[in-house]
Amino acid sequence: MSTGTTADAADTAAIPELVIISGMSGAGRSTAAKCLEDLGWFVVDNLPPALIPTMVDLGARSQGNVARIAVVVDVRGRGFFDSLRQSLADLAAKNVRRRVIFLEASDDALVRRFESVRRPHPLQGSGRIVDGIAAERDLLRELRGDADLVIDTSSLNVHELRAKMDAQFAGGEEPELRATVMSFGYKYGLPVDADLVVDCRFLPNPHWVPELRPFTGLNEEVSGYVFNQPGAKEFLDRYTELLQLIAAGYRREGKRYVTVAVGCTGGKHRSVAMSEKLAARLAAEGVETVVVHRDMGRE
Repeated sequence: MSTGTTADAADTAAIPELVIISGMSGAGRSTAAKCLEDLGWFVVDNLPPALIPTMVDLGARSQGNVARIAVVVDVRGRGFFDSLRQSLADLAAKNVRRRVIFLEASDDALVRRFESVRRPHPLQGSGRIVDGIAAERDLLRELRGDADLVIDTSSLNVHELRAKMDAQFAGGEEPELRATVMSFGYKYGLPVDADLVVDCRFLPNPHWVPELRPFTGLNEEVSGYVFNQPGAKEFLDRYTELLQLIAAGYRREGKRYVTVAVGCTGGKHRSVAMSEKLAARLAAEGVETVVVHRDMGRE
């Protein structure tokens, strides 16, 4: 009995780590894949979904030479998507450690990218680029909902996307949970890659204090002003407790990434100060945390 257990453990250890990269055409799948390749992953582009379990099996037989596999999936049809869903179910049954990364971008950003390279959208047929984008969004909606990590590349250049990928995948042992705490301004729109959204607009705005207006939430005086307001510290305490509960559930479900978006009107004062404090609380709880201030300096 003990021999079988040892053999099972060895087999499990030999199973490669798997990342599936998908998302909207033009959103940066190739850039994300190249980044993983540079980090030492074995990358396969446009592998038919039905062959993903076979690729994992081959990696398991490589005696550790192929320990991390990234597959770029380009979903072009309903049958293709159904095949991917079946492959994901097969991988789950085999206890394969897999993650789905979904690259997202706004319609405007995607249209600009296709027009700049003078290429049609792969799904537009005889219609317009926006028709192809709409068809692809509809096709990928379920996959996006199941993704472990959604990255919005609308306002990212190639270098910034690579930096995001490096932040998630560079380094040694994979942590239990990675969190991105992102401040943003509601007047610039909600972050499409947010898992959770926090609204700080119930707090008085330092923008209306002349001596604080030029500064950001990174400034000690601005942060002090924000957290001296009634309810600010209590909000931070209670939301931290809520995130601890959510984080425990994410760990149980095998979700390794979460993006918490903290918003105020302009993304300069309140949301920045709250994001910094919240990120520090999460880091103290053992969650590897990255802070991003999306709209700071945009005004």
